[in-house]
Amino acid sequence: MPQKPDTSAVTAGRDDSRSLAPALWPSTVWETANMDDATARATGMRSETFYSRYANPTVTQFERAIATLEQAESALAFSSGMGAISSVVLALCSKGSHVVAQNNLYGATLSFLQGPCARFGIETTFVDPSVPGAFEAAVIPGRTALVVAETPSNPRLGITDLAELGRIKGPFSVVDSTLATPLGQRPLDFGVDLVLHSATKGLGGHNDALLGVVAGERDLIDAVWGYAVMHGAIASPHDALNGLRGIKTLAVRLNHQNVSTLRIARRLESHAAVERVWHPFLDSHPQTGLARGQMRLGGTMLSVELKGGIDACRKFLSALSLARVATSFGGPETLVCHPATSTHVGLSVEALAAMGVTDSLVRFSVGLEDPEDLCAEIEVALS
Repeated sequence: MPQKPDTSAVTAGRDDSRSLAPALWPSTVWETANMDDATARATGMRSETFYSRYANPTVTQFERAIATLEQAESALAFSSGMGAISSVVLALCSKGSHVVAQNNLYGATLSFLQGPCARFGIETTFVDPSVPGAFEAAVIPGRTALVVAETPSNPRLGITDLAELGRIKGPFSVVDSTLATPLGQRPLDFGVDLVLHSATKGLGGHNDALLGVVAGERDLIDAVWGYAVMHGAIASPHDALNGLRGIKTLAVRLNHQNVSTLRIARRLESHAAVERVWHPFLDSHPQTGLARGQMRLGGTMLSVELKGGIDACRKFLSALSLARVATSFGGPETLVCHPATSTHVGLSVEALAAMGVTDSLVRFSVGLEDPEDLCAEIEVALS
């Protein structure tokens, strides 16, 4: 029978062993029966019992779980979110290819496109995703190989129109949906070709699994796999096991964290020390209508512009204890960071300005603590 997303998070990714817990296959290599068997496994598509750079049974379970949650034909896991995006770009692009990307991507993705990709002869045109039609207008027919988007964006939580991306003909489209997770939105439902996650974040959910994953049509995922085997950014079965565990509790974690995040965001909007609060489901967000139309949940992250600039941010972060100063997100602990001096420190002044990353911006990843305890500490720290 059809299942709701919250149920699928519990049931997805199981094998035929009837074990309620997934099995860990730590082996890097399997014995073959003879030369012909070895050749068949070496030339087969994603052979699970050959060499773990090709595939691994535990990792395959994780991939199947993601494919189920995204309602995709297939998925492919990597050792990190950057392993996923770099493999996708390099699998689908070559020297002379053209990429269209939004200008407020995750900092490392932006650096990858501006650095190694440019060096390899892959040209990128950056567009403002809030401008209707900007992606399609930048596509060069016959040359643009890939359209890259991220929604919500990190850290200002801008929203990109998924339906607009899905209507673009010619290049493949890939959406980084890390902040939303598959329970928050499903870009493939809007006609997008590939959806990508840093599963290190909300999907893993416990700050103990370094993973990336991409999902989409089987033929396209297999094409990416053909390059990924050479690239070598392969997911560890140990991390895949932790990722599977995280997926099983994804729904209950997200439901609590989303309620807490919106509650804290609304409280902060009225605080005298706060200039502005960014969260997709706040009425003050300029794209809240679009966000509510394509997202099931608003997400576990919010960003705040503090009055007083970088000095105010430094004092605020120094006054926190329940909330931890750290750069990741999606875990059980509430984490706070100053993007301009941490997650986005390597970007140019121009790139930071285009993304809206100012010295006054503070990013929150809201965890599983009681929101009243968090609000109390935040209000004390702001004062």
